[in-house]
Amino acid sequence: MRIPARTYLRPLLFAVRTIRTHKARTAFALLGVVIGVFAVVVIMSLGDGVKRYIVGMVETFGSDLIQIEVKVPNTGKTSTENSGGLAQGIQITTLTIADEKKIDRLPNVKASYAGIIGQERATYGSVGKQVMLFGTGPDEMSVDTNAKLATGRFFGAEEDDSLARVVVLGSGVKETFFGDRDAVGEQITIRGERYRVIGVLAKRGSAAFFDLDAMAYVPVQTLQKKVLGVDHVQMISVRMADPSRETETVDLITRTLRREHDISDPSRDDFAVTSTREAQKMLGDVVGTISVLLIALTSISLVVGGVGIMNVMYVSVAERTGEIGLRKALGAKSSDILSQFLVEALIITGLGGAIGIVLGVGFSWLASFFLGRAGFAVSLVLSPQSLLLGAGFSIAVGILFGLSPAVRAARLSPMEAIRKE
Repeated sequence: MRIPARTYLRPLLFAVRTIRTHKARTAFALLGVVIGVFAVVVIMSLGDGVKRYIVGMVETFGSDLIQIEVKVPNTGKTSTENSGGLAQGIQITTLTIADEKKIDRLPNVKASYAGIIGQERATYGSVGKQVMLFGTGPDEMSVDTNAKLATGRFFGAEEDDSLARVVVLGSGVKETFFGDRDAVGEQITIRGERYRVIGVLAKRGSAAFFDLDAMAYVPVQTLQKKVLGVDHVQMISVRMADPSRETETVDLITRTLRREHDISDPSRDDFAVTSTREAQKMLGDVVGTISVLLIALTSISLVVGGVGIMNVMYVSVAERTGEIGLRKALGAKSSDILSQFLVEALIITGLGGAIGIVLGVGFSWLASFFLGRAGFAVSLVLSPQSLLLGAGFSIAVGILFGLSPAVRAARLSPMEAIRKE
């Protein structure tokens, strides 16, 4: 025996008729769902865009890099205790150029350099500027293959060992001091001493919101001894010969540094060894966690919208008590009444979800367009997951908050409903 199609369509037709009859009430119920779904779609798109941007920026340096940085002992390298301690001024002075030379001789190490960063005011004639000074080794350009010379040359090992006062300018620093003129052969003053410009790097832009063109590169030992007055470095960068041996190389570097620093307990490590792939994973996890937290917060608006729908449905049940009683007296089953009100809630939330998704998609495209025009490389990435999550949230809200009023309507007895009316 076939059940007529209109038996299935009847709850839908009743729900549509009721929604069209009460347009203002439906619009009020829609609003919370629209805002919630819109926020979910935009935040997921923004999170995916930021994640791709950060991971992509790390990837531009190459998948064959290993970075060694100082770390506060007894803390995790990605912990707030470590980052907070370093930010508050804890000085870790155990990483040295001697460590870099030991690492440079390890198997699978193609090139390496020790680095330290400082800030000093530099001047040329009447022009002065606070410059980020990057003290690095002569193999800097062999490790950071994205660094290209526009003019001149980079300094060598002899200049580093002799504490030569030479400098290679980032393109932004060069423009500040020399404009369109050739800078090679000129001299700038740093901490009261003259430094000869021997090269200018090609324009690179920003990496992870850090302006690489605003830096000036000097020999690491020159920066240590003549500017900062220290013997340690902050980092060692390594390029591997064979990236497939990453795990082996990281382990070998770690064991070498523990031996050099006389560390037997891994928890006492005063350094952190991180490969490019590990850095990508860590950054992706951090952005993903932040996105989940933001989505959880924005979901509150969906809950508020769901409560609004539930209240509207309860009012609808109270207003249509007589109708419910009459339909039951004429043979309608409790399941018919339940279906009618549940479908009504699902239509409202489904419509709200669809509007929220459309608005979220439109906003994401517009935001990406204007961010691009403003020079930002971050774009909002629309993924199927964000659209499915928005639709799933709207359906879940309809079921969760529409079920209780629908059950209440279905449980009304015909005589009680007619008598109340």
